[in-house]
Amino acid sequence: MRRVLAVHFVPCALFVTCVYALVRAGSFVGRSHWSVALPSDPAATAGALLVMGACSAVLAMLLYPFQVRAVRVWEGYWDRWPFTAGLAGVLTELQRRRGRTLRRRTEALSARDPNSHRVAADAARRLAARPFEDDLLPTALGNALRAGELSAGERYGLATLTSWPRIHMQISDRLAAALRSARTALDAAVNLCWSFLGSGTVAAVALYDEPGARWLPLMALVLITVAYKGAVTAAQAYAGLMHIVYDLHRFDLLEALHHPLPDQENEAETFWRVSAFFAGRPSSRLPYDHRDGPLASGLHSSSTGDAHGSTDA
Repeated sequence: MRRVLAVHFVPCALFVTCVYALVRAGSFVGRSHWSVALPSDPAATAGALLVMGACSAVLAMLLYPFQVRAVRVWEGYWDRWPFTAGLAGVLTELQRRRGRTLRRRTEALSARDPNSHRVAADAARRLAARPFEDDLLPTALGNALRAGELSAGERYGLATLTSWPRIHMQISDRLAAALRSARTALDAAVNLCWSFLGSGTVAAVALYDEPGARWLPLMALVLITVAYKGAVTAAQAYAGLMHIVYDLHRFDLLEALHHPLPDQENEAETFWRVSAFFAGRPSSRLPYDHRDGPLASGLHSSSTGDAHGSTDA
C-alpha cells in the first residue's frame, strides 16, 4: 500500500492538482484569477478533493503498466527515434569525457596538497558507480543502474540480466526489504520527475502570456532536478544491493537448481555454464545433486516405502 501511494498515487495527484488549479483560475482562457482557484465552502472542497482523488487514482492505474518504460526513458534508452538517438550519442560522449576527468583525478595525487587524496578517493568512488566506457548510457541514472546490471553477477561469471529474476527469489527477508525500499525510492523519484515535467509543461502553456507567473514553470524545472538527483542516488543504492545479493546468495541459486557447489577454482566456469543455460545456449550439461533438496527427501521416502513393501512381501 505504501508503495502504491508513494510511487503511483502521489505523483499523479500532484499533476492533477496543478491542472485543476489552472483550470479553476481560468489560466487557459485568459488572465489567471488565483482567488477563485480554491473552493469557497466545505462542501465544494470535499467535492473537489473527491474528483481530484478519483482522477488521480484512474491516472495512476492507467500508467501503472508503463512503470518500467517510465524509468527506461530517464535511463537514456532513446535509440528508437532518430532525433533522440542522435542526442543520446552526444550525451554519451559527455558521460565518457566526465569519466575520463574522474580517472585523471584519481591519478592526480600530490604530496604537497593534503586535499588531493580526498579528491582522488571521491573520484574513485564515483568511478566505481559507473559502467565501463563501452557500456555507458547518456544519463547519470542509466549509468547508475547499468553499473549494477552489468557487474553484480559478472564478477562471479553469472550474467546479471538473465540470472537476476532467479536469484532474486532466493534472497533473505531483510535483503528483500532493503531492495524494495531502494526500488520504491527510485520509482517514486522517477515518477515525480514525470509529474513535475507534466505540470511544468501545462503551466508553461497556460501562463505563456503572464510574465509574472512564469516562475511556476521554472520552479518545476528545479523540482525535476531535485527529483532526478534523488533517483540517481536511489539507483546507486539499488545497484549496490544487487552486488550484495550475488555476494551472499549466488550459491543458493545453484542449490535451488540442484547443481553441485563448485570450489574456488571452477566457480567462474560453473556460473558461466549456468548463464549460458539461462540464455538458451547451453554449452554442456551441468551435473545434478539432489542429496540435500526437497526432491531428495521425496526420493528417500519412496525408496524407504519400497524397501518396507518388499520386506512385507
